[in-house]
Amino acid sequence: MRAELILARGRIRTLGRAGLNPQSHLAIAGGKVLASGGREVMGLRGPRTRVVDLGGAVLDQPGYDLTGVVVGSEGLLGVVTEVVLRILRKAEATRTFFATFPSTTEAGNAVSAGVPSGFDKVIEDNANRMVREGRQTFRFDTFGDEAFWGDALQLHKAIAGEKHGGVGGGVSPKTALSVGLKVDVGALPPALQEQLKAGKVDLDDPATTLALLKLNAVVGVTGFFDARGSIRSIGLQCAFCHSTVDDALAPGIGRRLDGWANRDLNVGAIVSLAPNLKPFTDLLGVDLATVKAVLASWGPGRFDAELDKDGKALRPDGKQAGTLLPPAFGLAGVNLHTWTGFGSVTYWNAYVGATEMHGSGTFFDARLSNGDQYPVAARSGSGNTRGVPDRLTAKLAALHFYQLSIPAPKALVGSFSAAAASRGKALFDGRARCASCHVPPLFTEPGNNLHAPAEIGVDAFQADRSPTHMYRTAPLAGLWTHQKGGFYHDGRFATLLDVVAHYDTFFKLSLSDQEKKDLVEYLKGL
Repeated sequence: MRAELILARGRIRTLGRAGLNPQSHLAIAGGKVLASGGREVMGLRGPRTRVVDLGGAVLDQPGYDLTGVVVGSEGLLGVVTEVVLRILRKAEATRTFFATFPSTTEAGNAVSAGVPSGFDKVIEDNANRMVREGRQTFRFDTFGDEAFWGDALQLHKAIAGEKHGGVGGGVSPKTALSVGLKVDVGALPPALQEQLKAGKVDLDDPATTLALLKLNAVVGVTGFFDARGSIRSIGLQCAFCHSTVDDALAPGIGRRLDGWANRDLNVGAIVSLAPNLKPFTDLLGVDLATVKAVLASWGPGRFDAELDKDGKALRPDGKQAGTLLPPAFGLAGVNLHTWTGFGSVTYWNAYVGATEMHGSGTFFDARLSNGDQYPVAARSGSGNTRGVPDRLTAKLAALHFYQLSIPAPKALVGSFSAAAASRGKALFDGRARCASCHVPPLFTEPGNNLHAPAEIGVDAFQADRSPTHMYRTAPLAGLWTHQKGGFYHDGRFATLLDVVAHYDTFFKLSLSDQEKKDLVEYLKGL
């Protein structure tokens, strides 16, 4: 008789006269257990048998029966020359529960229901692999951009300082933290963590910065060192702008928070340190003083990703033209990315990876060849970037998958008034009409989530730097994590109350002061 169902590679216990017996395989047919034991149970497999791989350790015996392998009834059968042990990590905690079923078939079905098999297992394995690979790319892949930041701009020399083979005074950890760079406490040895807590680490010495780079502990930054331990180049990753830390050990030193916008990061100040800014002066056709003035104008939490395309360093009113760094979480289900809907998430990954980080990769967008809108890009050809070798394209799928897997963080209990937020939700969904564009639970429109500047009562400067000439409805989940620097694409509204007041006036909502405050509490709780 052939089995209808075989549960394989599990941790199965059967009750016998000697007590509980460890088994790894169980064969079932007609609602009855045909056999239990080890791999030999697979002999009951037929063409229609459903096999469920439980993925556990094979427990044919409580230990390895080396005697049975080596010695048989005829004497010595072989000599052991190599033994490979699979060491399983001991579980931090275990729980035992009992369940009863009317039949063994139903029991088997219950066990197999949560275990993927066939192509379902292929899908699940692929998803797990994509998250792992995407996280690695997001955190650590430079796409070869060290050729730009290190070899061309020589930024690593400014960090090292003259005493360590570079130029100038170098960058101490205290200075690095002051411009928004973060340290991953998980990359620090326990002894170093204790020294930091005790104040026994010199945070004024650039040598300490180099030591942190050797540990790969600076979030979004990778140092490349030669055989003598001297830094020879430096590269940047996605996490440079789109990760921060939870300050668990000290301000700026803690556990990684992937996807959170680093609104402390002063990109312009960091880039200005580079000894050689000629690549920028040549591209933009301006002198060094102008480049440094523009970089200094951004301030913390801002970057201008269109400057190298349209050359517009300032707004018509003379204010800086950079935009706030956006978060990279809560993007699953969201169509267009960036403040102006320039493209999708994976479009932006390619755009930034190849043309902003200056990695070696491929990026194509014929819209950037429009010399009237993008004179700099039309001259440089950045809309058709073909880096060789291409170190970017093969990473885009997993990177995209990982970013879509990052949820928007939940607001902390006590960080907002629950009662006021409840009233604010009623307004958000009703009379204030917020939900007509910020559709829950995405908090942006499903579909083409773009609006003309006139629809939302703001100027068109930033919208007109985009091929869309529009603004995207920004997702609101996790808004509480990035309140530094203001709100809207350029931080023009200092507080959430200012944002609510703008819409109240523009749409003539006639909200009371209390209603505006209730809306703010709801937004803080998303």
